[in-house]
Parts: sequence; structure tokens; C-alpha cells
Amino acid sequence: MAMTPHTAEVARLYQTEFIRSARAVGVLWAVCTLCFAIIEVVILIQPSWVGTREVHYQGGGPVPKTGTLGLFEVCVESDWPVPECRGSLSTLTPLPAFQSPAVLVCMSLTMVWSSVGCLSLFRFCNAATVYKICAWLQLTAGFCLALACVLFPDSWDCADMRDLCGDGVTSFSSGNCSVHWAFVLALLGVLDAAILATLAFVLGNRQDALLPEDTKDGENSTIYYNIHNALCNISSYSCYCY
Repeated sequence: MAMTPHTAEVARLYQTEFIRSARAVGVLWAVCTLCFAIIEVVILIQPSWVGTREVHYQGGGPVPKTGTLGLFEVCVESDWPVPECRGSLSTLTPLPAFQSPAVLVCMSLTMVWSSVGCLSLFRFCNAATVYKICAWLQLTAGFCLALACVLFPDSWDCADMRDLCGDGVTSFSSGNCSVHWAFVLALLGVLDAAILATLAFVLGNRQDALLPEDTKDGENSTIYYNIHNALCNISSYSCYCY
């Protein structure tokens, strides 16, 4: 049954609104992807995965240490305002017990920044394909980060943890320490990666269906420029926005 001109116009208006919504969601997804990549850097370098609990010293023995521990450094509070840190963050050499979690976080970081780099492909490739490539990269990043979050407490039974948290440390038992904000941020990063990957899959599957035939050729450039402008607006560096 042929559509009347009025019905066809209404259908086209609805389709146009869907396209605009998809573009807005795509720009939001790109901004969240960039924020997630920055969060991954913080997760990797911060020595705050675990830290000592607040202990009331009652005398009769050595003063318990207070400090924090990450994948690359152990930082112990001292009389100086700045804590004394031991490790090799400058050379990205992880602590011996946490080499596997550190490698997995680095792999996750590489995948996330690769998905950020893939945003430039919107100018040259089909938008649905780019969304799906980014989705698989983000899904892999989330898997690596989740595996790192599991292996990290499994590696607690080591000399560095016992020196900071006492002799009661075992695998999955932190002794006198507790998990700190960097480890919690890593757990939230796993959830963030899953949400971003799911959203990218949805956008990729719907991209072609939302576009009318006469606008498909120019849509990739439009998506690229929308994402480019959004990233320029939140960037602290000066760049030329089209």
C-alpha cells in the first residue's frame, strides 16, 4: 500500500529526529570513551590500590607503618610532608608480585586509547563498522581490567604487602590494610567498559537503519565533525574545530 505524501513526510520527520538522537548519543559515547581512557591512566599509575587502616598505637612494640601500595610503588608516610615511595614508576617496572595485574592494566589501557584513536576513522569508514571496532576494543579492555582486579588480591601474599600490612596478609586477605580508591576505580572501570561497549554495539547496529538512502554518503563526515567538536570543547589543549 502506497504512503500518502503527508504520511511520508511524518515518517521522514520521525526518522530525522532518530538520526539527531543517534548523533547526540554518539558524541556522548565518544566523550565518555575519552574520559574512560584518562581514568585508565590514573588507575595504572596511582599507588593507592590498597592502604593501611587507621590503627591506634598503644605502645609496647614497633610503630605500625602507614601508607599505600599500587602496582608500581609502595608509599610509606614519614616525618616529611611527602611520603617515601619505593618502586619504579618512572621506568614502568611493576612490583614483582604484581607484574601480571600491571601487564593486564597496560593492555586494557592500550585497547581503550586505541578506541579513542579509532574515532578519527569516522571521517573515512562506515560509521557502523567504526562503532563495532571500538566496541570490541572496549570489551577487550574491560575483560583485561576485570582479570587484573581478580589477580591483584590473589597476589597479596608477598613481601611488599607483609611489610606494609603485617604478617596476617594472605591471598584475598589484606591483613591490616584495606582496598583504596584506585582499586575501586578499577572495578568501576570494568562496568564503564561494559556499558560503553554495549552502547557502541547498539549504535553500530542501528546506524544504517536510521539513515535514509540519500544521506548515507555524508553521514560519516557529519559524525566525525560532531565528535571532533565535542572533544575539542572538553580538551585543555587548543585545537582547531571545524
